[in-house]
Amino acid sequence: MRHPTHRAMERTFHVTGLDCASCAQTLEQGVARLPGVQACQVQFASGTLRVVGDVSLAQLQARVRELGYDLAAPAEGLATASAAPTGWPRFMWQHRDTRLALLGLVLIIPGVILEELLRIDHPIITTLALGAWLTAGFPIVRSAWRALRINREVNINVLMTIASAGAIVIGAFTEAGMVMVLFAIGEALERYTGERARQAIRSLAKLAPEHARLLRPHPGSALAPGEVAVTALRPGDVILVRPGERIPVDGQVLSGMSAVNQAPITGESRPIDKTPGSEVFAGSINGEGALEVEVTRLASDTVLSRLIQLVQEAQERRAAAQRFIDRFARVYTPAVVALAGLVAVVPPLLFGQPFVDPVTPSAGWLYRGLALLVVACPCALVISTPVSIISALSNAARHGVLIKGGAYLEALNRIRAVAFDKTGTLTYGRPAVIALRPANHIDGDGTAQHCTDCADLLALASAVEQQSEHPLARAVVDEATRHGLHMRYPPATAVTALPGRGVTGRVEDREVTIGSHAYFSEHVPHPEEHCAAAERDTQSGYTPLMVAAEGQYVGTITVADTVRATGQEALQMLKAMGISTLVMLSGDDAAVGARVGQQLGVTDVHAELLPADKVAMIQSLRAQHGDVVMVGDGINDAPALATADVGIAVGAALGGTAQAMETADITLMSDDLRRLPFLFALARATMRTIQVNLALSIGLKLLFVALVLSGLGTMWMAVAADMGTSLLVTLNGMRLLTTPRPPT
Repeated sequence: MRHPTHRAMERTFHVTGLDCASCAQTLEQGVARLPGVQACQVQFASGTLRVVGDVSLAQLQARVRELGYDLAAPAEGLATASAAPTGWPRFMWQHRDTRLALLGLVLIIPGVILEELLRIDHPIITTLALGAWLTAGFPIVRSAWRALRINREVNINVLMTIASAGAIVIGAFTEAGMVMVLFAIGEALERYTGERARQAIRSLAKLAPEHARLLRPHPGSALAPGEVAVTALRPGDVILVRPGERIPVDGQVLSGMSAVNQAPITGESRPIDKTPGSEVFAGSINGEGALEVEVTRLASDTVLSRLIQLVQEAQERRAAAQRFIDRFARVYTPAVVALAGLVAVVPPLLFGQPFVDPVTPSAGWLYRGLALLVVACPCALVISTPVSIISALSNAARHGVLIKGGAYLEALNRIRAVAFDKTGTLTYGRPAVIALRPANHIDGDGTAQHCTDCADLLALASAVEQQSEHPLARAVVDEATRHGLHMRYPPATAVTALPGRGVTGRVEDREVTIGSHAYFSEHVPHPEEHCAAAERDTQSGYTPLMVAAEGQYVGTITVADTVRATGQEALQMLKAMGISTLVMLSGDDAAVGARVGQQLGVTDVHAELLPADKVAMIQSLRAQHGDVVMVGDGINDAPALATADVGIAVGAALGGTAQAMETADITLMSDDLRRLPFLFALARATMRTIQVNLALSIGLKLLFVALVLSGLGTMWMAVAADMGTSLLVTLNGMRLLTTPRPPT
């Protein structure tokens, strides 16, 4: 009898006690050996363990603790991270292992000064060195034994234990103690810098407050007005957000007006005005006005929560460079161990060289072999890539750009062609008033701000259009409201639609008609120059709305979908970065496409395209230019976004589209197109940083191999150099947390 299959459980935990990338590999291999575990991945840079399989929490916890680490639930892990000390001295004193390393440092200093520098030998120095080896080395030896017993692997702790024990056997006591002390302090430094990097990632989780001020519960709710936990709120609840407070959940403003800083979510540098009907996001900061907000999403479903979840998932998608380094490190370490064995044995056997030199231990080939074991430490190499990628992902997220994995940063580095959707991407996707043309003049200012006739024309049209939800009508009303003209005339009465032609209504006993140019050509006389101007508008892809009162022509309001304010600047920046092919794909007619393309400065325009045609264009661009990026709104352009090598959705938070965040490889949370050149700059900076880190790691390894083989390198020098390199590549990768920055 066949039993029905079931989906294996997938869980993610935060891990405490990880010192280095090698520790993460040891933990990953140890957990993977548990019965029932189908897949396991440990990310040192984010301090997370992801397990897929049917294994109990007790078994997981036992294995992790057996290997010397501990598990925390996601919420507990974040709390632990947020409470971590920021100062290096406090960090060193907080943990038992690091306190032992500090004690070992105190014990080894006399030997370094007297024996290594002044060449003074004394039994007390030897005793202190052995004490330093035991105190600083105890956690390292314990970890080495666990790795051998549980994983049956030779990791860096095993190498350090063998090397330092061998140094004691040949009488290099001070050097043995120095190796353990330097390695222990280096591991602590890596843990400290790694925790600082995780702090930057996890700081996103602290953006939203844990409590909210409930004004009116939704019908049927058991909550009472007052302070409640954010997790208890449900859609329909009404909360109060006071001036200066962080908004706790996603919602819609019911009453109040304020300017809200939503930079933590969308990356926008300026506060955004919020009025009744506006959407607000958890984690954004309220300005000077109090807001009553109706909850629209659960705390677990907010844009901020989804952003955090996707950033955490992105950490698990290893870039190709990272996967290569992981594979290389697995071969590299045993290869160097084999080389160390050959170095220790071959010269004495074949060439009569000293195996051990009792007078000068570093002259013996056993010592050189032991020193090579120290050089074999892969920490700097393994951590060089992930710390750079995680830092870049965190930098992007803090500026409103969600990247779903390091692979897309790598891909962006190769891109030379970018395709853009027009409507909603390069343009705002909604009509707006771009010109006013009163009947008595055509060469005036054309704006309601400086022209009295223009203002009256706009106010009169607004009185009629206030009753309509048509996009063109909303454009007129919004423009009148922006200039404070929407109340100049009372709302029209007896409003009647002219299907396909326009609308009429009575405003203060005058019959006002708003219609198309074709309708006015048949029914309302208007000046020849205004007729010619309307024709030019139509040919340019604009929509002229003509206005008449009591059958007399009053003027024309020109409406169009306008280009984004940052579009032209963004495209110029992309061109300056060497991205020479910028193509616009549009479903609009050719005239509209040509106008927008000319305004923005794209290199090519393809109009009147169906979704399938856009997919074909992406494939054609790939054949010509290699990898292609598609930038769209994440919904209508889903097929093209999926076809492109990298799909980028624009303004997902503003549209409230969870689909955009799910489908696209990269999401710009705001509609500021200047985030695109920032994204490309970040990708290039990330790959440069990885290359520099790899060159440093491999270059210093080769240098110390040469020094050790020539008899010039010592074990403690190799440890210091390796730990220094690990710290250097970590700090170099962490620079990506703050640079580059998007333009403001």
